[in-house]
Amino acid sequence: MTITDGTRTMNLEEFKNFLKKFDANKDNRISKEELQDIIRSNGKWFSGWRSKRALSHADANRDGFIDDKEMINLVEFAKKQLNLTVVAN
Repeated sequence: MTITDGTRTMNLEEFKNFLKKFDANKDNRISKEELQDIIRSNGKWFSGWRSKRALSHADANRDGFIDDKEMINLVEFAKKQLNLTVVAN
């Protein structure tokens, strides 16, 4: 699977590694606040609103975080809502 936002192209593992750069407390989960930082770093507006929507879409167990098992849910959200393109390899 390849993910692109028009300026970058990465596979799923690279996408996960990109997200982990924003894991401020190194708990291997992405919080709403960390997700907001990710969205803001990509120049998107309304990062608070977008992060809340992304978390509600991706957080399957409703614990308030996106873990490694839920990452594909985040990819699906980003594909639909943040204009990322996902190409199966």
